[in-house]
Amino acid sequence: MGSYRICMCFTRKFRVHEAEPPADVKEVFKLYSDDGLHMTAEQLRRFLNEVQGDAGATISDADQIVQQILHKRHHIAKFTRNTLTLDDFHHYLFTSDLNPPIRSQVYQDMSLPLSHYFIYTGHNSYLTGNQLSSDCSDVPIIKALKGGVRVIELDIWPNSTKDDVHVLHGRTLTTPVELIRCLKSIKEHAFSSSPYPVVITLEDHLTPDLQAKVAQMVTQTFEKMIFCPESECLKELPSPEDLKYRIIISTKPPKEYLEAKNYKDQKGSSQKEKDSDEDVWGEEPSRLTADQENGDKSDSDKSDHNQEVEECDYDQQLQPSLAYERLIAIRAGKPKGGLKEALKVEINKVRRLSLSEQALEKAAESHGVDVVRFTQKNILRVYPKGTRFNSSNYKPQIGWMHGAQMVAFNMQGYGRSLWLMHGMFRSNGGCGYVKKPDFLMKAGPHNQVFDPKAKMPVKKTLKVKVYMGDGWHLDFKQTHFDLYSPPDFYTRIGIAGVPADEIMKKTKKKEDNWTPVWNEEFTFPLTVPELALLRIEVHEYDVSEKDDFAGQTCLPVSELRPGIHAVPLCDRKGEQYSSARLLMRFKFV
Repeated sequence: MGSYRICMCFTRKFRVHEAEPPADVKEVFKLYSDDGLHMTAEQLRRFLNEVQGDAGATISDADQIVQQILHKRHHIAKFTRNTLTLDDFHHYLFTSDLNPPIRSQVYQDMSLPLSHYFIYTGHNSYLTGNQLSSDCSDVPIIKALKGGVRVIELDIWPNSTKDDVHVLHGRTLTTPVELIRCLKSIKEHAFSSSPYPVVITLEDHLTPDLQAKVAQMVTQTFEKMIFCPESECLKELPSPEDLKYRIIISTKPPKEYLEAKNYKDQKGSSQKEKDSDEDVWGEEPSRLTADQENGDKSDSDKSDHNQEVEECDYDQQLQPSLAYERLIAIRAGKPKGGLKEALKVEINKVRRLSLSEQALEKAAESHGVDVVRFTQKNILRVYPKGTRFNSSNYKPQIGWMHGAQMVAFNMQGYGRSLWLMHGMFRSNGGCGYVKKPDFLMKAGPHNQVFDPKAKMPVKKTLKVKVYMGDGWHLDFKQTHFDLYSPPDFYTRIGIAGVPADEIMKKTKKKEDNWTPVWNEEFTFPLTVPELALLRIEVHEYDVSEKDDFAGQTCLPVSELRPGIHAVPLCDRKGEQYSSARLLMRFKFV
């Protein structure tokens, strides 16, 4: 019973009640139970096989579910019966731990080269908040690794006395953290959520002697965990399976840094702005011509570490960095010239290319097919534009549509874009590596590849039914949504994916009810279901102010299990609520 005070004179009382099972649940229970009263383990197995799409479910699996439900709901009766009632069956369907919407195991082929996978990638992984003045720490790195992130970015700079190495966002007010502390934390937590390799991308602003010091730190910290390629340039990237429990270093080789500096010096470059993984803080790429932007150095490619290098003989500069260079497994960099040159696929060499979100948009407009072809063998990293001072993010779909493996995000950020990133990497058991769809990796007889601009027919239709919701009264205070009455919930549901598939719809609002029942169905035609994410948001209607947030989640459409499932909801940061959830049905036609 909940009481809400009105005008200080009287109170309104509302009872929080458990909603009865939806009609569809009653119907399926009646169909699969002999008498419509009790369901045996064998009958539950048939339901799992035929309705829930779990063809591998055994009688043992079903019996285990029965025992868990009886143990939870009937402490005494569990010793006297081994069947489920309708309410037990409904409780099972509405329990997200027992009946989740997607599988929790790694099931994809992990023996292909790294270029065949989307990889969970962080940007400025050491920042605790905004890009300009927040603290640098190993804490967000640890959190990211525990959340499944597989690519950690570190900006490395000399300390004030130039005898040690700090991690910080250069030319800002961010406070530094020691590199060695970050490396030790990576070693300790790298494989806490996934056995597959962790890539450390280094944004290098160091002198050769400090590069040598970094090489020593990395080697001593990771020891046999570090992957060192046998040859200077890999012809093909190893697979996640081959690199289990290994650490990979990716940055631009020292020699190329120095060549880039000499090239800039010859051109008489007077640029003093920050050349980093960010866009230039001043001039926006949108104001540059395509050739200007393509000629800029991005990520490690744009690093001006050489400003820290004193003028001296070229060979003397290079020699101390050999140990550092040997650690670089995935070499970053791009040829001199424009974007067309940067996207050339070399037969005997793989490399990493970095583009800002805006540079990728331009590349997609003029060279979309070339981007797809490049990513079939090489690594493409996309990073947020430099004006995202508040650590916000961008739409990741354009990167994924073009095969970009490393769509780098500010994991300490917030908002719908980050929810989409969380959704994508719930795939494949949350291991941080998601196999790219086959159409992104195939080449035709005339070397033609997928064209992201091509108009495609509907390949599959997803039907989603939103039955009901529950659990908010356990996760929120009684007056969290409304001081005077229970909440008025509604659900927004839609698709994020290629432009032709994107849409959002919503249910009617249910007034004054902590356990709303909607029973509404929605249909989504999909042209590229392999890249589609199901967006789910619950809001509380407010007549006088902005509607309140009540939970969200994103689920990869390709992983949805058909049938009726419990969908747990998350807060704005992506942390799962203890109890708030929806009961939904998924059907592909």
